[in-house]
Amino acid sequence: MKLAIRNGRVVDPASRLDAVRDLLIDDGRIVAVVDPASRADVDSGVAADRTIDATGLVVCPGLVDLCAHLREPGSEYRATLESELDAALAGGVTSLVCPPDTDPVLDEPGLVEMLKHRARTLNRTHVHPLGALTVGLAGVALTEMSELRDAGCVGFSQANVPIGDTQVLLRALQYAQTFGFTVWWRPQDAFLGRGGVAASGPVAARLGLPSVPVTNETVALLTLFELLRSFGREQGASTAPRVHLCRLSSAGGLALVRAARDEGLPVTCDVGVHHVHLIDIDVGFFDAQCRVDPPFRAQRDRAAIRAALIDGTIDAICSDHTPVDDDAKLLPFGEAEPGATGLELLLPLVLKWADEERVPLVDALATVTHRPAGVIVGAGGPLHAGRIEAGGAADLCVFDPEARWVVSPRTLKSQGRNTPFDGYEMRGRVRATVVGGVVVHESPA
Repeated sequence: MKLAIRNGRVVDPASRLDAVRDLLIDDGRIVAVVDPASRADVDSGVAADRTIDATGLVVCPGLVDLCAHLREPGSEYRATLESELDAALAGGVTSLVCPPDTDPVLDEPGLVEMLKHRARTLNRTHVHPLGALTVGLAGVALTEMSELRDAGCVGFSQANVPIGDTQVLLRALQYAQTFGFTVWWRPQDAFLGRGGVAASGPVAARLGLPSVPVTNETVALLTLFELLRSFGREQGASTAPRVHLCRLSSAGGLALVRAARDEGLPVTCDVGVHHVHLIDIDVGFFDAQCRVDPPFRAQRDRAAIRAALIDGTIDAICSDHTPVDDDAKLLPFGEAEPGATGLELLLPLVLKWADEERVPLVDALATVTHRPAGVIVGAGGPLHAGRIEAGGAADLCVFDPEARWVVSPRTLKSQGRNTPFDGYEMRGRVRATVVGGVVVHESPA
């Protein structure tokens, strides 16, 4: 199918392009990116089967999301693959990474192949699974990472389950270093935050909620960085394994990451989009919609997150999409299941942050396009996504940057409609999502 997208403001953060351009797409690939003034040269001999007039709209690479819990297999009562991939397309997300904490856990090649096959059959967003770092996420025995990589895993993770045995973590890092795998690591101590449901501080104390201290994150980071340093001293390896740090939440943690990167340790990191905006005081009077993991922290932590996004310490913003069924959110705050929907809110929340901090659109979109794509390393090397270039894959997001809408759980496509942003007015609405040159989602103006 030949598709033409005309007169859109094309924003490609990878090349720093931000100008009105026409895109011509054929057989799933971008054939040309041209100035409308030279349109006749592009049209000669090529007739588009369909044309989209993107006047007044932004055309950017399809968003790349580094964390979306799809809940399948095993928790289809919370969400199905169909519902969550539809939500991804509605949010302009064309590639996503899903953690291994399904039921059963993604610790066997057959389970990974089944998930990949299901995603391909649905012909929607590209799904890149993470394999379990340890069998059953139990933190005891390592999985067969090589077999899981061959099945399609782009890295290995414990999801939100900490490893208490540091020796197991070291062996996992050694395995990953040997084969060039990436370990995706959510920094949390196995004991310091155990049983906590809110960030330590005055808010948790006033509400009488068991708390999670910042040291839950910083102690885990200090341990990890010392293990990575050991590869140059004791492990007989010239370089340490790649580690991607998932969903950092504290100023202290970000300071450690900044120092580690300055030191040359091969680490990248992301932050959940909800943590870019909300803080512990937003819990209000035990609002279970604000029960997330890691918990929302103090205003100074949010300020540090925003500063780290601007200076490049944080590589990417992810949705941390975690659909939860209604019953699990109707429980008292301390018993409610953590999680919030995020796929459909990722783009407008990134735009909201950019507006508030006066970040140029091209820089804001970089955090959800080519920069997260650079973190994903599969069997064929780094993921070549999040870009608009001739010859590249036609995975695109077309959105209206001025459209205003009010978040309502009833209108979300995700099966999990739990969000702390219910009732918020957002700016920016996806009008079309293109995957492989095919328009797979459209929303009327």
